[in-house]
Amino acid sequence: MTTRRPAPTRTRTKVQSSRSTRSRASAKPASKKPDPKKDAKASTSRSTSAVRQKESSRRRVTNKKSVSSSEHHDRVWNVGSTRRRFRWMAGVALALLVSLMGKSAYIQVAHGSGLQADGVAQRESTTKIQAARGTIFDRDGNEMAVTLPALSLYADPRAVTDPAATAHLLGQMLGFDASAETELANKLAKKATSFVYVQRFVNQDVADAILSLNLAGVNGISEPQRIQVAGGLATNIIGRTDPFGVGSTGLELQYDKVLSGHDGSMVRELLKGRSLPGTSRIVEQARPGTDLVLTIDRSMQFQTEQLLLARVNELSAKGGNAVILDTKTGEVLAIASVRRESNGIAEVTSANLAAVESYEPGSVAKVFSIAATIDTGVGTPESVYEVPGVYIFDPDTDFAKTIYDAYPHELEPMSLRDIIVHSSNIGTLMAASEVGSPKLHDYLSEFGFGHQTGLEFPGESAGVLKEAKNWRGSENATVSYGYGFSSTSLQLAAAVNVVANRGVYVSPKFVKSTIDEKGSLWETPSGQTHRVISEATASTMTDLLAGVVCEGTGVRAQVDGIAVAGKTGTSRKIQANGTYISDSGLRSYFATFVGFLPAADPQVTILVSIDEPDPSSRDRFGGTAAAPAFAKLATMAIHERSIDPTIGDSGCRVTK
Repeated sequence: MTTRRPAPTRTRTKVQSSRSTRSRASAKPASKKPDPKKDAKASTSRSTSAVRQKESSRRRVTNKKSVSSSEHHDRVWNVGSTRRRFRWMAGVALALLVSLMGKSAYIQVAHGSGLQADGVAQRESTTKIQAARGTIFDRDGNEMAVTLPALSLYADPRAVTDPAATAHLLGQMLGFDASAETELANKLAKKATSFVYVQRFVNQDVADAILSLNLAGVNGISEPQRIQVAGGLATNIIGRTDPFGVGSTGLELQYDKVLSGHDGSMVRELLKGRSLPGTSRIVEQARPGTDLVLTIDRSMQFQTEQLLLARVNELSAKGGNAVILDTKTGEVLAIASVRRESNGIAEVTSANLAAVESYEPGSVAKVFSIAATIDTGVGTPESVYEVPGVYIFDPDTDFAKTIYDAYPHELEPMSLRDIIVHSSNIGTLMAASEVGSPKLHDYLSEFGFGHQTGLEFPGESAGVLKEAKNWRGSENATVSYGYGFSSTSLQLAAAVNVVANRGVYVSPKFVKSTIDEKGSLWETPSGQTHRVISEATASTMTDLLAGVVCEGTGVRAQVDGIAVAGKTGTSRKIQANGTYISDSGLRSYFATFVGFLPAADPQVTILVSIDEPDPSSRDRFGGTAAAPAFAKLATMAIHERSIDPTIGDSGCRVTK
């Protein structure tokens, strides 16, 4: 039985087996002979083993190569994958970067300025620098209204620890009543705001005492305060400003833009909402306002106010107006109004009633009707009219009206001179009827009625002058002697001034010149002018009006040593019921005198109008209530204006 060896599982084992066989074959006994067949078999076996060995070796090499190739492929795949991931991530990052850059560029272009402004606003604070308001001077350079620094107290409620106690202490020192103190306490309790006024323009000593207490949240600030240097003098012209320095009435309102100047600005840097010391810088300098030089004479204004007030009190009147004009330029030298208040006390009013309130002028209007009669050539001073004491206008119509003269008389011949000297209503309407209503209307319009004077003063009235075609019935008669149209005192003074100024209307003016921020003085344009009547007519009318003062209704307007020309007027006031008689059966009047001097070469034109003098007194008429006040103002004007009293004749010698 032959023993078989296990089949080799590894080439290495086969090689070893081959070597073992070869070793055994070579170790044969020395005594045996060689066997050719066995040798051939052995050789074949060795050859086969060698071939197998080579094949096994080749396979091992191939297997090794195969393993190495797989590992290399894995390594190559891993490196490529990492690179691809890197490139993908880089692409995404680049896309995001481009998107952000595009968004940033869009924001810079579309919203850059706004965002920049928001950023600046968060770190800077801009404060207005209020421009100094222009000063108002009288014609001689005396200050009338100035702006001075004043101390105001304010509080930051956020910093006030005890609103009630703080308000109580401040109220005691500032003289607050209980309601004002409570109001302040409520303001101080509102933490949403950082600024509330405690009181503006506080007395310096009181302010110093309060600030010395170092109350939490309470501080002082310097503010411009408008002050009228002469108290309430000429307030009716100058007007007032509101608490913030803005014009609210009068010239302060009319010339507010000129007086205000141009505000500047200052910027401060902020840190957490608070100003950084030393960071303030002026962005724009404030430019002061323009100064005004008025036509008003301060001394004449004061005396006019006082004389008018005294006359109103003497007559127990409701009020009155006074106007003084420079005849040739129309400059208003003085203008005043007095009004008796509800408490019964008459006071110089801050309202310019002479420019804003109108009334029927009464007999002063005869100046314009007679001037139209002469200027149109339908009459002369010597023209004679048969004037009755009673006249019925349009007797056979529904508009029939009975007209009386101020004094009773029989039918008598009157010249135009007599008519105006003695102020005949009937004689005037008879003369004016020859002129005709349309033509008379045109003359009245040229004298300035129905129009504002050109002052452009706030609230100025134009009065009322209807077209002639709208005059109702008897108005065609009454307009000639001052009923059926209305005017302000200033309009009436300017109209009479036409006669004084040789037939030329010159509109009144309040501002003589301005002074700019560089100190240059600029004259304001002269008032608008136009011819109304011929110079010859004006001269004739001056002579007639001088007769009114010398021998007619205006004798109480005489001034010693100088010739005066003027006209009286007494007009009934329309009552609340629309008639001239109140429900209680009483009448009330405007008593007026308008004149100029010296008659030969007029320098000033003066009006005095008394509102509601005692209706039971003989001093309720223009010649008795207003004319004496005119004489006092004229005497004052002669002195203040240095008028030569020797101009022309020395006036009349008639007992007043």
